[in-house]
Amino acid sequence: MVLSAGLLAASSAIAADLDAGRRKAAPCVACHGPEGHSTNPTVPSLASQVATYLHWQLLLYRDKRRVDAQMGPIAAALSESDMADLAAFFAAQRTPPPSSTSTGPVGNETGQRLAESYHCNDCHGRDFGGRDYAPRLRGLSREYLVAQMRGFKARTRGDLDGAMTQAAQPVADADIEPLADYIGSIR
Repeated sequence: MVLSAGLLAASSAIAADLDAGRRKAAPCVACHGPEGHSTNPTVPSLASQVATYLHWQLLLYRDKRRVDAQMGPIAAALSESDMADLAAFFAAQRTPPPSSTSTGPVGNETGQRLAESYHCNDCHGRDFGGRDYAPRLRGLSREYLVAQMRGFKARTRGDLDGAMTQAAQPVADADIEPLADYIGSIR
């Protein structure tokens, strides 16, 4: 199933239309900000997010495997072409700057150590820029990162193949905030 979803997203991304995505993204600006740069710490910035990941998230919202009162109805109305266009548009935007303040060298060392011990870099990349199917975490707000990690750990956050839900289970509750501080501070 994951392979077929990946092929679907990849084939859709190839046919994506950036200009159409820009037009279709106009309603997204209200929450996700101009060109996907959110100023709301509870709403993710979509700029430079991995296109395959964005497409999959829209599919999850549409299929009610990821639940959100605002995103569900929006995604329900999107065609495969719409999703591909939106994903391509947001992926093509520049990365937003880090939205949280640095925790200082000690906090960053702790967060870096935790990220390494939990193997966060294996999927999200060394610089947390995302890759393949894994989202870019760099530039997301601390609040959003904490909420998503807690959702995965509680098994209330939708996940395409369960990989992140499984990865979140061994993460100690006390480690979530230091991880978010560190990841949110990466430039």
